[in-house]
Amino acid sequence: MEFSNEGISYLPTHHFLPKITLMLSRVMINRLIILGFMVLVGYALAKSIQTGSWLGLCLCLTSLGAGIYFLYLLARMKQEMEAEENK
Repeated sequence: MEFSNEGISYLPTHHFLPKITLMLSRVMINRLIILGFMVLVGYALAKSIQTGSWLGLCLCLTSLGAGIYFLYLLARMKQEMEAEENK
């Protein structure tokens, strides 16, 4: 007994349909999170400038500074880990 799906035949096993996996690498996920954060901060910065909100502007710049500092710490940690592995 065979099962067909759009011209492809499958023999009966414990899996009836082909397994579809979506594997994103850890680096790709991290980059998407960072990009999303920076986009949101940029949008908030533009809206605070548009509305003339000084408090919003200060909070956006603080958030932007924290994001950039996080990226700096991440790069420094990666360099230290590579230096430890090379010893």
